[in-house]
Amino acid sequence: MSKQVAVILSGCGVFDGSEIYETTLTLLRLDQLGIGYRCFAPDIEQHHVIDHRSGEVAKGETRNVLTESARLARGEISPLSELDADDFDAVILPGGFGAAKNLSSFAEAGADMKVLDELREAMAGFQKARKPIGLMCIAPVMVTKLLGPGIAVTIGHDPGVSGAISAMGGLHRSCAAGEIVVDFENRVVTTPAYMLATRISEAATGIFKLVDRIDELMDR
Repeated sequence: MSKQVAVILSGCGVFDGSEIYETTLTLLRLDQLGIGYRCFAPDIEQHHVIDHRSGEVAKGETRNVLTESARLARGEISPLSELDADDFDAVILPGGFGAAKNLSSFAEAGADMKVLDELREAMAGFQKARKPIGLMCIAPVMVTKLLGPGIAVTIGHDPGVSGAISAMGGLHRSCAAGEIVVDFENRVVTTPAYMLATRISEAATGIFKLVDRIDELMDR
């Protein structure tokens, strides 16, 4: 496989990590296109642990983001600190609230959020080399803090989140679940995924389009 994509995860589970379907659909489409991939995640403690049956915080329970992400990657995963943009042709970040809780502080701080230093450092390498960057679901909210202002992204049409993007200097574009927004100048591709999707097939439509466009941009 000549093309290689880094996939950055934030745990395992929609409410406190990476969204499982979004991650799986991303890896599936990469494989269908004959694109190699490697998963990465930060070796840090989760912001908190959510009981996915009740939606409540599991008090007294702690989990490690890298260890949990390894569940999604079937054990084939590396610490985010080891990600070198020179080794890959593009990078993709699935969504899930881990992006807003573990990779950044958006869930608590909104537009005043901070992003994980090692994530910013990793993404800077892809941006400097003008390699395609894909983000889905809530993950695009980090774009301004990671890559700078003035980049067009979508999280669907949630007024609170899109307002925060605008407040940080980003450009939000409303978008349906099965569609994508492409900022060609900055080589950034985003899709709402489960910010809007109500069925896995609906999420798959947008995610497949995102991966397909990332594939096209890698050829340019």
